[in-house]
Amino acid sequence: MEMLLALFVLSIFLGFELINKVPPTLHTPLMSGANAISGITVVGALAALAVATKGAPFSKFLAFLAVIAAMINVVGGFLVTDRMLKMFVKRK
Repeated sequence: MEMLLALFVLSIFLGFELINKVPPTLHTPLMSGANAISGITVVGALAALAVATKGAPFSKFLAFLAVIAAMINVVGGFLVTDRMLKMFVKRK
């Protein structure tokens, strides 16, 4: 359990550092790639939910929250990408 917590904390720091290093001009192209990675996160959250159904109620709750957070991330990412791409469409 301690190893998983340490991995979680390190991934937070790594993600924060990576996001801060991206220049604004690269944000839109990287957003579509991030959406694909977020889809993988949804699959992982669903797998965690499948395993948690055999465990304690608190683990079920956390796994359910993981699925909700991952889906919000995916939907929000696609909405932001769609809005940014509409900015490049030529107006008549």
